[in-house]
Amino acid sequence: MANSKKIKSALISVFHKERVDEIVEKLEKAGVKIYSTGGTQKFIEGLGVAVTPVEELTSYPSILGGRVKTLHPKVFGGILARRDNPGDIEQLASYEIPEIDLVVVDLYPFEDTVASGASHADIIEKIDIGGIALIRAAAKNYSDVIIVPSRNEYDDLLEILDKQNAESTLEQREAFAVKAFATSSNYDSAIFNYFDKGQSGLFRAAFNNNIALRYGENPHQKGVFYGNFDAMFEKVHGKEISYNNLLDIDAAVALIDEFDETTFAILKHNNACGCASRNKLSDAWKAALAGDPVSAFGGILITNKEVDAETASDINKLFFEVIIAPAYAPEAMELLQSKKNRIILIRKKIEMPKVQYRTVLNGVLCQDRDTVQEQANDLKPATSLIPEADKVEDLLFANRLVKQSKSNTIVLAKNKQLLASGVGETSRVDALKHAIEKAESFGFDLKGAVMSSDAFFPFADCVEIAHGVGIDCVVQPGGSIRDQDSIDYCNDHNMSMVFTGTRHFKH
Repeated sequence: MANSKKIKSALISVFHKERVDEIVEKLEKAGVKIYSTGGTQKFIEGLGVAVTPVEELTSYPSILGGRVKTLHPKVFGGILARRDNPGDIEQLASYEIPEIDLVVVDLYPFEDTVASGASHADIIEKIDIGGIALIRAAAKNYSDVIIVPSRNEYDDLLEILDKQNAESTLEQREAFAVKAFATSSNYDSAIFNYFDKGQSGLFRAAFNNNIALRYGENPHQKGVFYGNFDAMFEKVHGKEISYNNLLDIDAAVALIDEFDETTFAILKHNNACGCASRNKLSDAWKAALAGDPVSAFGGILITNKEVDAETASDINKLFFEVIIAPAYAPEAMELLQSKKNRIILIRKKIEMPKVQYRTVLNGVLCQDRDTVQEQANDLKPATSLIPEADKVEDLLFANRLVKQSKSNTIVLAKNKQLLASGVGETSRVDALKHAIEKAESFGFDLKGAVMSSDAFFPFADCVEIAHGVGIDCVVQPGGSIRDQDSIDYCNDHNMSMVFTGTRHFKH
């Protein structure tokens, strides 16, 4: 093999010991001299395999409670020495430093320790120093050294030991180095974010998982998803998930999380085209579909309850791309799997990130996730007429929908059912007119419906138009210098209006 290097010596320093026995067995079989320290050394000795303690190499014991073990020229010299550099080789001989051809590291589990709720002192002790230095040193000298920076690369190493007689190519060593620098950068980002807590104005993010997508938003664009999709969902059926699917899935999850009661929603291009809350799931599905049976074709379906056989039987009549639920009855799953390409996801319980990122121009926008969810006591009456209890429920329902729709947006709802919405409009009046036209096209009676707006009304025109079709109750943030115009119109026409005090723009 071109540029091949035989592994003759190895340094192993790992936190977790899983599968280390496989590696050690192969190294011993290949006649590789093994160096180690601490718990890893004892583990290897327990396997009955010869291992040289790093302390024997350096003539220094592990000190400071294990904080300093491998940080020594006799370790790092053997890793960093350039085999084709006569001066380096001469110095190795002069200082009796052995060459180290393979470094295997599994870092202290810093992120897991933080996630466990451990004390600050315990978290500090899980900041790996020697391990991260070994990774960077071996990766820098990939021309001569293999670096295995985590358990994720064990299979790749074992294949070299098994099938290549412990010889590696330059291309393989470089590939290990790339993974090594990815591991170290992710580790440092995690430590930085733990200490920073968003206070310094600096931005660091790293993702170890990725899914190569068929393409991006359009077929001529490349697309990749960076993140741990499997932590959020179990994909049990269907074709490969696309870039646009992921955008819709994200919007669907954000919407359904607004509701506690049994709710079904249908989304298309990141906006709800159908949504309803009912006591029975099949009734919620039927009401959601009635909101816009045309747009529902090819949409994304989501619910916050287990899908039963009755509901699945109705759903199965519709062509859709994705369905998401926390669980499915066995009969429901069998029905839904009847279409080969239909994507079926089981949503797992996981805490959503509190911060959102978005690329803009040549940088990144960062903001807190909009977690404000108005309750009944947040609706402040602005008119003489105060909404009754059933109207309050509809106002809250509509307001949750408007929060998760693209601005400018108006939502019309009645009896906890989305009648229609106008989304992504440049004018709030246009959004309302679009919603009215759509609701009427599907035969909905808007008399007694409620209207929700994601932002304030700068003029009274929207409440005037709404009143003209029978809408008699309105929820909006308020805050316009001309709020009184809308208030006066509502008072003069027996309409009720409440302010939330919170704008919910979404772009």
